[in-house]
Amino acid sequence: MPIDPVLSLFSDRFYMGAVAVYVLAMLLHAAEYVAARDSAKADVKAAALVGAGGETGSEPPVAAVDEPTEPAAPAGRPRSERFGRMAVSLTVLGVLLHLTAIVLRGLAAQRWPLGNMYEFTAAICLAAMVTWLVVLRRSPSLRRAGVFVLTPVLILMFLGGTVLYAQAAPVVPALQSYWLVIHVTTVTLASGLFLVAGVASLLYLLSRTGKAAGLVEKLPSTASLDRLAYRVTAVAFPIYTFAVIAGAIWAEAAWGRFWGWDPKETVAFVAWVVYAAYLHARATAGWRTTRAAWINALGFAVVVFNLFFINMVVAGLHSYAGLPS
Repeated sequence: MPIDPVLSLFSDRFYMGAVAVYVLAMLLHAAEYVAARDSAKADVKAAALVGAGGETGSEPPVAAVDEPTEPAAPAGRPRSERFGRMAVSLTVLGVLLHLTAIVLRGLAAQRWPLGNMYEFTAAICLAAMVTWLVVLRRSPSLRRAGVFVLTPVLILMFLGGTVLYAQAAPVVPALQSYWLVIHVTTVTLASGLFLVAGVASLLYLLSRTGKAAGLVEKLPSTASLDRLAYRVTAVAFPIYTFAVIAGAIWAEAAWGRFWGWDPKETVAFVAWVVYAAYLHARATAGWRTTRAAWINALGFAVVVFNLFFINMVVAGLHSYAGLPS
């Protein structure tokens, strides 16, 4: 099938635009975080001065009886709140640009846009950002973690647009199947969800261990982060389970066996076991907090390992990275 170079070019431009907007959103989230920290430190200092008698020794001036008093000015939103709202607005814009880039990529190649590592990485990042917006819609108090969610997304998108980039082209014959839509799409969606859950667990561990206290002091509560990681993983796990089953069915249709312990199949199964262990740990006394968070972080590490190392380094039946030579 012919490739449309104009649509492919516009797809690349929208992708770069999404990256630029996400960078601005991350900077605003960082400004929100710093402003919240500074405001908290100023409040603590003011409270200490009042407690030491710094403000109690003088009487406020008394207005004359006939002197009109000025009405109090309405309090505006704090700087951190303004920065945070602007960051979320830019994130929404970035998601729209990101989605447009993926749709145009599919139209340019006249196929489902999940045929190589560049497209797969872009779709995972989109799934993560949509997940994050849904989380913010339900729990706006988690917004201060936005800078930590956007950071790995931007790293992945930078790698996707540089090292992993591939021109729009038809997929190899082995991928010309409706199972590409079913299997790879569900893997992508689950991976994006796991990214958000993994970041939440890592932030939870940083907060609980007390390490990097200055970095995480204005994060949402550890209970909120733990709840976020659990709920997102609980949604992602059945999707990932379906993806593994769909992959086995596709393997039987393509290669005549459901399972062959190919490196990607093996690591995908290891990731499934780790996430199953996490959900079990969350229901087990003595494991449901810090130990479970470590298991969830390990699961995210296995997913990243499977995405990059297995696809790019290890040779196997799933070696369809589409990397430029």
